[in-house]
Amino acid sequence: MPASTPAFGESPVARNAIVILAVIAGGATLYFLAPILTPLALAMFLAVMIDGFARVLQHRLPHVSKTAALPLAVTISLVLFGGTAVFVAMNGAAFIGQLVAYGPKLDAVIAQLATMAGVKDPPTVVSLIKGLDASKYLGLAARAVQDFASTALFVLVYLAFILVSRKGWERKAIGLFPHREERQEAVTAFLRIRGGVERYLFVQTVTGLMVAILSFIAMFAVGLHDSLFWAFLIFLAVYIPVAGGVFAGVAPPLFALVQFDGYGHAVVLFIALQAVGVIIGNVVYPRMQGRSLNIDPVMVLLSLAFWSAIWGLTGAFLSTPLTVMVMVILAQFDGSRWISVILSADGDPQQLKNKMPNEPPDEADPPPAKGPLAKVMRRRPKAA
Repeated sequence: MPASTPAFGESPVARNAIVILAVIAGGATLYFLAPILTPLALAMFLAVMIDGFARVLQHRLPHVSKTAALPLAVTISLVLFGGTAVFVAMNGAAFIGQLVAYGPKLDAVIAQLATMAGVKDPPTVVSLIKGLDASKYLGLAARAVQDFASTALFVLVYLAFILVSRKGWERKAIGLFPHREERQEAVTAFLRIRGGVERYLFVQTVTGLMVAILSFIAMFAVGLHDSLFWAFLIFLAVYIPVAGGVFAGVAPPLFALVQFDGYGHAVVLFIALQAVGVIIGNVVYPRMQGRSLNIDPVMVLLSLAFWSAIWGLTGAFLSTPLTVMVMVILAQFDGSRWISVILSADGDPQQLKNKMPNEPPDEADPPPAKGPLAKVMRRRPKAA
C-alpha cells in the first residue's frame, strides 16, 4: 500500500518555507513599525534591567524589603540617567568645539595622506564642508534631536506602564496557559530570556566600565583632550558588538594624531588601547560571560547587521539581547527549532544536553522560579 502523502502543513519543506516567509514578513513589519516598536523595546529592556537591579538590592541590602526594592531601583536609575544627560550637556559642546579647532591639523593630515596617495591638489576641511548641503544636514540634525527627545519621552511612558502592570501579567499567564505543564515551559523560557538579557547587561556594563577606566588612564597619560568624555563614549560603544571595540581602539588614536605633532603619542595610545581591548575581550569577558548567551559569533555579526538595518542605532545596541530572545522563543516550536539551532553556538539552544542525574546545573541553566513566578507555575485556573 503506498504511503499516504502528508498534508501541506505537515511537510517539512513546506513548514520550513512558511517559517522563512514568516521571518521575512516579521522583519518587514519590524522595519515599518520601528517608530512605535523601538521605544517599546528600549522600555522593556530598561524594565528588565531595573527589575534585576531591584532583586540585587533586595539580596545585597538586608534592610531593603521586597516592596521598597523596586522604587529604590527606579530612583537610583533615574538619578544615574539624569546625571548622564547633564554630563553630556555640559561636555558635549566643548567636545565638538575642540574638534572644530582641529581644522588646520586635519588639513595637514589630509595633505600628508594625499601626498602618499599621489593626489596633487588635496581638499581642505573647509572645502569639504562647503561642498556639503548645509541646510540639508542641519535639517537632518534638527530632526534627529527632535526624534531623540520624542523617543526618550515614549520610552519613559512605556517604562512607567510596564512597571505598573507587572502583577497583571501573572493573571494573563494563567489565562494563556491553563495547564500547569504548558505554564511551566513558558515560565522556563521566560526565565532563560530574562537570565540571558540580565547576564548580558551585567557583563557589558562591568567590562565597559573596565575598558572605559583603563582607556581614560591611557588617554589622560598621553594628554589627549577631553579624555573623560572619550571614556564615556567608549563605555557606550562597548554595548555595540564588534563595532564598539573598533571605535574604542581606533578613534582616540586618530584624534591624538591630529592633536599632537608627530606620531609618537598616537602610536603609544593605539598600543595601550589595543592591549586593553585584547585583555578585556579575550581574558576577562569570556570568563564573565560563560555559556549564558550561547550565540554563534558569526550570528552575532549577522544579528548586528540585521537589527541595525531595521532599527538603526537602537537595533545595534539591542542586537545581542534581541537575538537571545528570538533564539529561545524559536526553540519552543518544532517548525522553527532549526533556526534556533543555527543561531546557537553549540547546537543546543535550550542547553538541555544530557547530564548525569546528580550533576549540578551549570551557570547557563535558568534558576528555579521564585516569588510571583513560582506562584504562577503552581496556580491552577478557576473553574468556569
